[in-house]
Amino acid sequence: MINACICTIGDEILIGQVVDTNSSRLAVALEEAGLHVSRMLSIGDDKKDIRETLRRELRHHAIVITTGGLGPTKDDITKGVLARLSGSTGYVEHAGQLKVIRQILASRGLDMLPSNQAQALVPDKAEVIVNKLGTAPIMVFRNLPGGGTLYALPGVPHEAVGAIPDLLEDIRRHQPLGHILHRSVMVYGLAESALAARIAPWEDALPEGMHLAYLPNPLTGVRLRLSVYGCDPEEGEARIQKELEGLQSILGDLIYSLEDSTLEETLGGIFKAHGLTVSAAESCTGGEIAHLFTSVPGSSAYFLGSVTSYAIPVKEKVLGVPGNIIEENGVVSSEVAAAMAEGVRRLTGSDYSVATTGLAGPSGDEHNPVGTVWVGVAGPHGTKTARFQFKNDRKRNIERFSASALDFLRTFVLADLNN
Repeated sequence: MINACICTIGDEILIGQVVDTNSSRLAVALEEAGLHVSRMLSIGDDKKDIRETLRRELRHHAIVITTGGLGPTKDDITKGVLARLSGSTGYVEHAGQLKVIRQILASRGLDMLPSNQAQALVPDKAEVIVNKLGTAPIMVFRNLPGGGTLYALPGVPHEAVGAIPDLLEDIRRHQPLGHILHRSVMVYGLAESALAARIAPWEDALPEGMHLAYLPNPLTGVRLRLSVYGCDPEEGEARIQKELEGLQSILGDLIYSLEDSTLEETLGGIFKAHGLTVSAAESCTGGEIAHLFTSVPGSSAYFLGSVTSYAIPVKEKVLGVPGNIIEENGVVSSEVAAAMAEGVRRLTGSDYSVATTGLAGPSGDEHNPVGTVWVGVAGPHGTKTARFQFKNDRKRNIERFSASALDFLRTFVLADLNN
């Protein structure tokens, strides 16, 4: 398996002025092509730091890719560092890149400045891949100290991403690439630590060459990623499928998808497949559930609408929650969650509905601490409620309330369909 390192260069990244999107886009493309990205780094505009970092990474990686520091201004110092690192003795003008520079400047009505023309100069040890989208050439340095190959890409995101096809084509011509297979398993209902404890024997028995990663997210639960490196595609698929069967027998309905999917996407697939509709009544989640449903393209086929019944009068007058239920049980209660779900289902005529009432923070009450939510779901065969408790800030609580409501709705609907 060939290891690769991605290095972004520029003070603007280290001070947070610019968000590094190049590394993530490059990493996805490299992994799909069969290279293992084992490290990502960001380096400031310092010649010594750039030189020493690249030397170190070239000792440990067959391929190092840099982005940034190739512009026409004085703070763009990468080219000079690479000239010294590669043992170049001078610079040569690349006619193909100079032609692109002239075309770009002419299209913008700009004159050619010496700094623009200088961008077509490359160290004499560099090979050039013409950057068709910008003025800085893509440079390739082979057989550097340590034996690795370095690709220097421009830092402008659309140029860096646009260079990926040419980058991969060059790598394939010079490197025997293997195959990397990733499969995602989406789990909801167990914290990462509890999930790890539950599947520890299974994880410990994974065959050599297969790796498991835990990727938690408050809105999607925990994504388990199974990876096989350097395998034959068909063989890798068969090996992963065998392990997935064992995992499913352990986790059961806690697994909501065997793809890199979200709860709202999974629910949407269930509703579409069975011709069902759903609605929502939200208090503490303030419309977040409706937002999640409608973020899925085509959700108008099954999501009928929602009521954000934040105030008690709206719960009573719009959803029809009886005032005595609120007085006797409190607004954050099983009884109110059930009445809200039944009310919005009746109001919209949906097959199923989900409702939330809780305390996201910053304060709670004598009966319910901050982070308490009651979820109600209603359907053609009855109503069910569940209480969830979280200990996060207000924003994170709202996310967890919403995700828990969607997962509770998922299990409720699946139970109906399986009966």
